[in-house]
Amino acid sequence: MGATLSNKLGNIFIDHEVLASIAGVAAMECYGLVGMAKKSKASGIVELLKRENQNKGVKVSSENDEIIIDLFVVVGFGTRISTVAQNIIDKVKYNIETITGLKVKQVNINIQGVRVEK
Repeated sequence: MGATLSNKLGNIFIDHEVLASIAGVAAMECYGLVGMAKKSKASGIVELLKRENQNKGVKVSSENDEIIIDLFVVVGFGTRISTVAQNIIDKVKYNIETITGLKVKQVNINIQGVRVEK
C-alpha cells in the first residue's frame, strides 16, 4: 500500500518503499548519524545496514493522507542525541514534503545504538 496524492488531473500513487528511500537518504545526510539499523527478531541484536539497504531501517505508514515515518538509527558517540534526532526529523520532514507534496504527520526516531569510533 502507498500514499495517494490527488489533483484535478488524476491521482498519483507513491509506494511506501519510495518514501522509505527518500527518508533514508535524507537521514543519512545528517551529522551525528552513523547509519540505519535493523533489529534481528530472532536474536535481538541490532545490525547496522549498508547504504543500499538503508530503507530497511525505515517504516512508513499512511493515515488520512498523512505520512508517519519511523526511523531506526545508530548515532555516533559524543554527539547530543536530542540534537541529532531533531535534525533528522526536520530534514526528513522537509524532504518528503518537498519532493512528494505529501503532508508528514509524524517522524519518530528510534535510537537502536551508539557507535564508538576507534
